[in-house]
Amino acid sequence: MSNVPMFEIENLHASIEDREILKGVDLTVNQGEIHALMGPNGSGKSTLANIIAGHPAYEVTEGSIKYFGEDILEWSPDERARKGLFLAFQYPTVIPGVSMANFLRMAVTAVRNARADEAAAQGGAAQRMTPREFRRLMKEKMALLKMDDAFATRYLNEGFSGGEKKRAEILQMALLEPRLAVLDETDSGLDIDALKVVSEGVNALTGPEMGILLITHYQRLLNFIKPDYVHIMMDGRIVSEGGKELVTRLEAEGYAWVEAQVAASA
Repeated sequence: MSNVPMFEIENLHASIEDREILKGVDLTVNQGEIHALMGPNGSGKSTLANIIAGHPAYEVTEGSIKYFGEDILEWSPDERARKGLFLAFQYPTVIPGVSMANFLRMAVTAVRNARADEAAAQGGAAQRMTPREFRRLMKEKMALLKMDDAFATRYLNEGFSGGEKKRAEILQMALLEPRLAVLDETDSGLDIDALKVVSEGVNALTGPEMGILLITHYQRLLNFIKPDYVHIMMDGRIVSEGGKELVTRLEAEGYAWVEAQVAASA
């Protein structure tokens, strides 16, 4: 198992309403790694995030997505979440009448209990989460993210600022403790103060067990969250890969050099 990548996308093609968007994506993320996926609008970045999460509107026409060697394309979105995949949405949904605490309790309990059942099936001890344990865990994670306790009593994303919505997503990630976290344009709509708070939260949660895929347009997020690998997507493909030096070059020169490189290779 040690030689099997945690998360591997191979030759992924995908369409929506008969329009091909992904045209052969290859990407590997291992535990403990931070990957940044950059590219201009319409390049396919958010489509890739939605397909990883199991959005039913997209049709995968070729290729595979493997998680610890298992192809996830037949898994439902909730099965993917229970197995340790997490997507922080670019535009989180407002759910009036449902408090943050109740939403988080249901989500975390479902994921933790599924993991407990899986452990029991493999001969381990089934440790299901109690309401008291959840409350203790939520307070611990909110303190880590420097969030006021009153935040948990508010309705999910209702009346939240852009920064509060993104902090709520990071709180979900903190509680669910995924193995792969996909953050889809987490910096979208944030002022510099909110960006720093969200980045500090992500940095506080990183560790050897979790891989992160950051999807972003801009360098500014990557000034606070340092990627190990950078991938540039254009027209449904990853066309350039490297380290932080790619971010610096994009900030200085934009995407024109990438377009020229793609045109030359074609």
